[in-house]
Amino acid sequence: MKLNYKELGNPESQPLLILHGVFGSLDNWLTLGRQFSETYRVFLIDQRNHGRSPHDSKMNYGVLADDLNNFIEAHQLKNPLLIGHSMGGKVVMQYALTYPNTFEKMAIVDISPRKYNVSHHEAILNGLKAIDVENLKSRSQADQTLANYVDEEGVRMFLLKNLARTKDGFEWKMNLPILAKSITKIGGKITKNQDIGTAVDFNDTPALFINGGQSRYIQEKDVPTITKHFPNAHIHTIHDAGHWVHAQSPKEFFDVVMKFLKETI
Repeated sequence: MKLNYKELGNPESQPLLILHGVFGSLDNWLTLGRQFSETYRVFLIDQRNHGRSPHDSKMNYGVLADDLNNFIEAHQLKNPLLIGHSMGGKVVMQYALTYPNTFEKMAIVDISPRKYNVSHHEAILNGLKAIDVENLKSRSQADQTLANYVDEEGVRMFLLKNLARTKDGFEWKMNLPILAKSITKIGGKITKNQDIGTAVDFNDTPALFINGGQSRYIQEKDVPTITKHFPNAHIHTIHDAGHWVHAQSPKEFFDVVMKFLKETI
């Protein structure tokens, strides 16, 4: 599968790959991507069933990790650095267990390897499915429908970025039916048993886990699981941020990640 991507920065610089979360796209990372591109060769990637990447019926961390590996091999990237937010963070973790010794460092944004309750995402999916896209006249009309399911305006704006204009009206960029069908897998835990190749149970490559202080995605109970799989992990909390750490505290996020990436191994 050839994933849609945007490349920024000097082609001679060390590659840095950034993966978005569920319902997201590479566009979510454009501002920070441009900042990182002053130092690195940045690849912002639309994952399968998201953004402008192909749609496919398979949607689990095994195939998503394979997608990442295929992308790295296709572009002949050496010693890449990896950043993943939420679902993208789990993809990076799964990749690390499945393809060890193929990257230099990874930064995981507000997610742990454990299984999560996806009831909040199910409510979002119900709201998205309630939007009559075929007869939609405007984004404001879509927002009115979605507001019955999602209170936070910022979250609705983020979700509605998935609407693309066509000559006849609107369509979803993401593969909504498959994401709805696969949401439990997306909330699932990271393990070495994902029906792909031979994986390891831990990877001691340097790892930075960034926790939003106002979020509950990484809790104290998650630390043993994180360090079991990634014994060389450091956890940093950005206290004023929620789950969208990089959007809510971009300066601190950028500074923390850059410091980690520049540290000598």
